[in-house]
Amino acid sequence: MSTLVDPATASWAVASAPVHDAEAWAALQRQRLTALLRHAVQASPYLAGQLRGLDPDRAALDDLPVQHKRTLMRHFDAWVTDRSLTLEGLRRFVSDPHRIGDTCGPGCAVWESSGSRGEPGLFVHDPGALAVYDALEFQRPAPLRPLQRLWDPFWWGERMAFVGAIDGHFASQASLQRLRRRMPWLADQWRGFSILQPLPALLAELQAFAPTVLTTYPTAASMLAEAQAEGRVSLSLQEVWTGGETLGRTQRARITEVFDCPLRHSYGASEFLPLAAECREQALHVNADWVILEPVDARGRPVPPGVLSHDTLLTNLANGVQPLIRYALGDRTRWRVGPCACGSALPVIEVEGRCDDLLELEGADDRPVRLLPLALSTLLEDEAGLFHFRLEQTGPSALRLRLPGSNNAAARHAVQVLKRYVADQGARHVQVTLHCGHPLPHGRSGKLQRVVSRSAPPASATACAASAPRRPPGGRGGPGRSS
Repeated sequence: MSTLVDPATASWAVASAPVHDAEAWAALQRQRLTALLRHAVQASPYLAGQLRGLDPDRAALDDLPVQHKRTLMRHFDAWVTDRSLTLEGLRRFVSDPHRIGDTCGPGCAVWESSGSRGEPGLFVHDPGALAVYDALEFQRPAPLRPLQRLWDPFWWGERMAFVGAIDGHFASQASLQRLRRRMPWLADQWRGFSILQPLPALLAELQAFAPTVLTTYPTAASMLAEAQAEGRVSLSLQEVWTGGETLGRTQRARITEVFDCPLRHSYGASEFLPLAAECREQALHVNADWVILEPVDARGRPVPPGVLSHDTLLTNLANGVQPLIRYALGDRTRWRVGPCACGSALPVIEVEGRCDDLLELEGADDRPVRLLPLALSTLLEDEAGLFHFRLEQTGPSALRLRLPGSNNAAARHAVQVLKRYVADQGARHVQVTLHCGHPLPHGRSGKLQRVVSRSAPPASATACAASAPRRPPGGRGGPGRSS
């Protein structure tokens, strides 16, 4: 396997990028695309067949075929450029929770993506790509506390808490564990906390850890902010990083008000971790010197700036071991018209991300029990094997699980898994009903909202707000159940 990027020079390549010169970074992007296409033709049997007859030095993006996760996973062993990496072997690797953060193959990392679109995936990243991600994560976002970073550039004085799914090889947790191993002096100061545990236990763990930086999903940040406002926890946070879901303006204002600290939101995916970084104007700038994002309509044609796309195609210019070229990411994006006040020429993007709801059920002690949508999705994916579902709250103590398939043993097992989980969270006597055999309702956005509160509008009227699903760092590190 050969890498596209020398890990030793990745940090300098990011630092020296001409981000304020649109023509210069566009030329750099074209140079890296040509190198990627040459590499894919030479080293990936599957992509060599897909790109047969195309000249890597002259091919335009529109000349290249669109790639989809389902097809790529089916041809996985011929897709990757390292013949020692096989889908069977990597599946064994990610089935072992003790290996989260370990390398696979020659210094590579492998991350699972969730099945929020019905198709889970495995994405391998080579050492050069990992070095690029780390450099982008640490260099590109505008610092929330510039003076603190001047005095403490290596984060010695911070205590970072990642609240998310920590039991799988998801990008956030795996990246966090990788960085803790690389920098053992920070291992006790950077920790992950499971969102699957009951809220009182999570609050107790966070209180004992006393983080200065919280990195999590917007719904989790909102839940923790309400617990702080109610006096159930007292955290002295200096920064909050959110991602992985849509963040609304009101939601952002409430989190920053309660914790009395700035918040940073960002956009990333398991296929390329730091897709876009927030500037001081709270605008998301695509790292377009290292990744190409193409907003397209339902027929795969480019859409102009200011228009919401049907899908977005991703080309990863840093990763040579598993080349992603015009890969259908599944996100709807809108590109901002005109320059950003911060001065960067990198394009500004708005993203229509996940819009699942936080659920509130009646608790045994008359206190509402809040259930995070990501925790519920993780539970149904990992313990019940469900990826295409819709969980609806129909009453104060009632849930309905809608599945397109038949009412079989797997569906009934999912109901028992849900009942056990909500009971462990403190919600008693919750009724969970099954609704099987009918298509699941999609909103106007085309996305399936998988967790829906009783106050949500009907599916036919539901659309996610155009915002940025963020992947907070844990080095990159933050939530990584990106589809």
